[in-house]
Amino acid sequence: MTDILMPKATAVWLVDNTSLTFEQIADFCGLHALEVRGIADGDVARDIRGVDPITGGQLAREELDKAQADSNYRMKAIVSRHAELLKVTKTGPKYTPVSRRQDRPDAIAWFVRNHPEVTDAQIAKLLGTTKSTIESVRNRTHWNSANIKPVDPVTLGLVGQLALDDLVKKAAEKKARDDAKKGGATIQPVEAEPVEEEFVPEARERPTAEPTAESVFGPRS
Repeated sequence: MTDILMPKATAVWLVDNTSLTFEQIADFCGLHALEVRGIADGDVARDIRGVDPITGGQLAREELDKAQADSNYRMKAIVSRHAELLKVTKTGPKYTPVSRRQDRPDAIAWFVRNHPEVTDAQIAKLLGTTKSTIESVRNRTHWNSANIKPVDPVTLGLVGQLALDDLVKKAAEKKARDDAKKGGATIQPVEAEPVEEEFVPEARERPTAEPTAESVFGPRS
């Protein structure tokens, strides 16, 4: 069986337009025979419009005729270059040249000291090392601990600057999300500022009237 584009839509078309068995359609489309039966009964893929695999370049007419004439025959799909392009390619573990492997503990120490938010799994994937090695560097139980010095992995030539920046950014964002879920930093109460007392000018004493002649010598007779 070859992977085809839109397997359910193709199965819908084959169910509606051919006399193929459920097993033949399931084998060609990469589905289970019971799923194909569900399509025929209307229980599965109700809203999916059928796609003709012949006009779509995924099945030859001769293959379909052979399969309809022999229920034991299994159709072979035409290999589509588009299907190959859509496949997700998995990258293997990072390979580090032998000449650079002795530098990895220095790079690990750099991560441990400068970016504790980066997980061991992320470091292992980026540097092509193991979690046990990272743990031994962190706990200073590595056989070469006395000579390990934190060095930027870009300087050591183990990774590119863009890859390092991307990793650190993702780790920082994840840590921020985790902190937010935990409630974030504890908010300290704001101390009340001292209230300044309103300045009220002291009341001035009313000036006494200037002494008059009568008040000093008495009333005139």
